[in-house]
Amino acid sequence: MIKQNLQQIKETIPENVTLVAVSKTKPVEMIQEAYDCGQRIFGENRAQELASKYEQLPEDIEWHMIGHLQRNKVKYISPFVALIHGVDSYRLLKEINKQARKNARNQPVLLQFHIAQESSKFGFDMNEINDMFNDPDFKNLENIEIQGVMGMATFTSDQRQVREEFHSLKKYFDTLKETHFNADPNFEIISMGMSGDYPIAIEQGSNMIRVGSSIFGERD
Repeated sequence: MIKQNLQQIKETIPENVTLVAVSKTKPVEMIQEAYDCGQRIFGENRAQELASKYEQLPEDIEWHMIGHLQRNKVKYISPFVALIHGVDSYRLLKEINKQARKNARNQPVLLQFHIAQESSKFGFDMNEINDMFNDPDFKNLENIEIQGVMGMATFTSDQRQVREEFHSLKKYFDTLKETHFNADPNFEIISMGMSGDYPIAIEQGSNMIRVGSSIFGERD
């Protein structure tokens, strides 16, 4: 089923859209099966589970941290993680920079915006982003590479609301590109859309989707 599901999704998404296979809670055998079908990018939401799977699976997997990341857990993934999606505070960004410096690498990250109505979701608003960029200490974060934005829509069947929320994230991306990253070709990622809403996300400008249950089946 995994092979079939992957083929089906890849056939329906544009070439410019990156598929992150969300493998959280799934055993390494299932991830290996997806890997054997050609999938190379996987997303996890718990740092220690991600570090454990990194040790057990092929070295050329590109691991993404997609969940809420606590500052004290950054050290577990910092040596190898390819992209951290959920940077939702300035304090977290500073810790990621600190750990990246320890590991002598530059860490690609996405800035997470709060676009959903649910208060349980994390993320910046634009005022917080501007305050962060205007802080004199921000320029000292030399081991961070901000490559785009990420957001999660409200869990609802109201497609109009989901569409509006994704549209707002695209506007945040456009604003940042124009005001802060105009000369930066690496600032190009809009990570939005999951199993239930990725077609709407792509319609609204997403070029990276995070899909789990549509590949691996429902969560355990």
